[in-house]
Amino acid sequence: MPTEPDPVTLSAVIHRAVEVVDPDGREGLGDLLERFEDDDEPLGPGIAEVAELRIAEEAGKLDPQQEDAAVTMASAVATYLVYRRDALGTQPAELLTLAARAEFDGAPPELVTRWLGERGVTV
Repeated sequence: MPTEPDPVTLSAVIHRAVEVVDPDGREGLGDLLERFEDDDEPLGPGIAEVAELRIAEEAGKLDPQQEDAAVTMASAVATYLVYRRDALGTQPAELLTLAARAEFDGAPPELVTRWLGERGVTV
């Protein structure tokens, strides 16, 4: 008998986004993780829009001027995963590319483009 996969939570999405953006823990994204650590409500179609707004609000609190490419990309990856929960296991470089294309319509800001380029990722 087939079983359903475990539901994906906002906490898991944020954790994966931070893991992809900051695998070595050098970008200082711990504050972003903390803001979502207790968000264990399963994501679904009706909750995706609310989760997207929450991610944007929390990222905005951490980086109001959008000067931190790591926060911007963690937010982009998390938002992408809210809608594409099936991509949770996607390789980091591919996930960064997909999220940047989706979030910035293929034209990320220069700061983000430079940050991605330093990691060998092109959009």
